[in-house]
Amino acid sequence: MSTALSTYQSHQISTMPQQANSDAQLIALWLHGKAESTQRAYEADVQRLLAHTGKPLHQLILADLQSFADTLADAKAKGKRQIAAIKSLLSFGHKLGYLAFNVGAALKTPKVKDTLAERILTEQEVLTMIALTRKQRNKVLLQVLYASAGRVSEVCALCWRDVQPNGESGQVTLFGKGEKTRAVKLSKGTYTELLALRGKALPTDAVFASQKGGHLDASQVHRLVKAAAERAGISGNVSPHWMRHSHASHALDRGASIALVRDTLGHSSLAVTSRYTHAKPGDSSALHLAI
Repeated sequence: MSTALSTYQSHQISTMPQQANSDAQLIALWLHGKAESTQRAYEADVQRLLAHTGKPLHQLILADLQSFADTLADAKAKGKRQIAAIKSLLSFGHKLGYLAFNVGAALKTPKVKDTLAERILTEQEVLTMIALTRKQRNKVLLQVLYASAGRVSEVCALCWRDVQPNGESGQVTLFGKGEKTRAVKLSKGTYTELLALRGKALPTDAVFASQKGGHLDASQVHRLVKAAAERAGISGNVSPHWMRHSHASHALDRGASIALVRDTLGHSSLAVTSRYTHAKPGDSSALHLAI
């Protein structure tokens, strides 16, 4: 790099307006616009790092990050998310000019076993969960979680204005991760069951309302799904996200294109959706052996 170019770049950095003047302000800027649940999780991740190192962000070195990563070794999946969050924050701080170096760039994200296949229910299990649920609101909630492949936060946030006719059936408009909006067309049967819940509800009223009024929250839906799984005799920590995974796998099995499943789930790329084809492959070289 020429001396002139180096001097110019140094001048540019020195004259950049200060975007943040403290770690707390940087963290707030980084979290801005993220979902509330994501903000809580990421804030907790960063606070664990700061408590572990006892240093402000600008004093961190690679050894500090590696030491922190070692404390997460026993919780690999959660640790992977925490490391990814830390790397994201440090990268953000460097881009803003708050951090002179992005020390997180050299930190490796741990590789973990992909357990997606363990969180995909069979079609019969999903149908049994729905059939054995007596309360109509909860039954339709399970149907919509499965049929729309919506994230729990997206389905909880639905208002009646988000439910619209479409041809012989209808659709729900979901707003969620990455502040992205997508419309998902439902089958005629699911749409009819959903409309039957409305009664005299206003367009701004919650589709899935709690007994105290307002929207069901994610924790309530987690309990409802877990209870439905237990009634169906399904073991494991079944969550609403299992319905989303199951939708993707079952739709692919039934001939839906990977591009269509990507759009329905709101994935950013086909590579993300292709995980489902690897989790439940339709073919294998093992099937071509003599045993």
